[in-house]
Amino acid sequence: MQSNSHNEHELVKICLSELCTRAGLPGPGDLVQRDMIALCDTIESNTGVIISLSTIKRLLNGQFARIPQVATLNAIALSAGYKDWRDFTQVKAPLERALKQSPGSPGPWPKPRSRPRFLLAGAALLLVFLATLAIVMSHKPGSANIDKAHFSATKVTGNDIPNTVIFKYNVDSVSADSFFIQQSWDRNRRVQVYKHKYTLTDIYYEPGYHTAKLIAGDKIIRTLPVSIPTDRWLFYAIEKKAGSRPKYITHRDTGMLKLSTGELLASNIDLQKNNVYCNTWFPSDIEYSGDNFTLKCRVRIKPVNNESCPVLMCEVYCQKYFMYFKSTLKGCTGILTAQFGENELNGRTNDLSGLGADLREWQEMEFTVRDKKVSIAINGKQTYSNAYTQSAGLITGLGFISNGISEVQFVDLKTGDGRVIYSRGKE
Repeated sequence: MQSNSHNEHELVKICLSELCTRAGLPGPGDLVQRDMIALCDTIESNTGVIISLSTIKRLLNGQFARIPQVATLNAIALSAGYKDWRDFTQVKAPLERALKQSPGSPGPWPKPRSRPRFLLAGAALLLVFLATLAIVMSHKPGSANIDKAHFSATKVTGNDIPNTVIFKYNVDSVSADSFFIQQSWDRNRRVQVYKHKYTLTDIYYEPGYHTAKLIAGDKIIRTLPVSIPTDRWLFYAIEKKAGSRPKYITHRDTGMLKLSTGELLASNIDLQKNNVYCNTWFPSDIEYSGDNFTLKCRVRIKPVNNESCPVLMCEVYCQKYFMYFKSTLKGCTGILTAQFGENELNGRTNDLSGLGADLREWQEMEFTVRDKKVSIAINGKQTYSNAYTQSAGLITGLGFISNGISEVQFVDLKTGDGRVIYSRGKE
């Protein structure tokens, strides 16, 4: 007879398998660390619950003796498409038992005359399991006294880049086993803080509208906007590995948003590294809706290191969600990603082929959002559409990010009713 603990392991394994499929990732047994980090980010984005990389590894490997915290179970179930863990178990537990009791499974199949007794025993076991689960789920998980936490931030270097920010916090009354401050969406920018300490000085190396988080255990208990605008285009390169810092590029304005190999070398950028190159603009004034805008631009990429799949990301930065799409050669569209509001899209599990274009040649892109309905046109032809339900908030900036040297001949960003947010160059 299988124990409740064993059943719980199996259910967690099934839930994580469905979550991987939904997130466009390989199966649990084939995940590399990069995939596991993406899984953590997906769960946090969907639920606001932070699950550490070490916890994800234990869950994927079934290395837990006790039932995981209810907050953790609810988070993985919600991210897998269920209401919560109880909803998931109600759907899956009967199926799991049926599979274990089917002909061909280990153990004898009961004779017809013993079926009533077998059913009664199974029902009793089910009641015990559900009662245990109900007790666990009724226990209030996570941190206590979170309403007593304090969190504030002050910039001490204006809008300069890099930028020093002083965080003031107080978690003395909060019950949790650990505390962190994370300066943005990036989990690598997380610093542990402690009770009876009240100040953290941190450095922001990238401009933008950041959302800092105060974390108790695995729960976000406070958030703060930290806006570091540029009011100009800032160019930098950053290596594609965890913990990398941007290297700023000195650019001579010739009228086009365009870098040269000479400027990269003069700024000590190592072209042999796996870099992404960022052109970003963040205004001081934030007043236009991210749910109604039109971005038009004419762009191309000069590949670096003979890159076989040049990729360009066009992004309209917003307060609450990422709003972007990537484009690459038509033969490479399986590597693409996009996000519109709460909808995160992966080219492996979604058809993003309409976003394919030969970026080595000039392409005219048009990214339109009207009342949370998305339309993308390339060279005047609509090639992709989508929609989302949760507001992206206000527009906080604009950016072009690529794995090569991007050139932007013109860019025009307007509100849904035609007011100019930013314009440069001519169509």
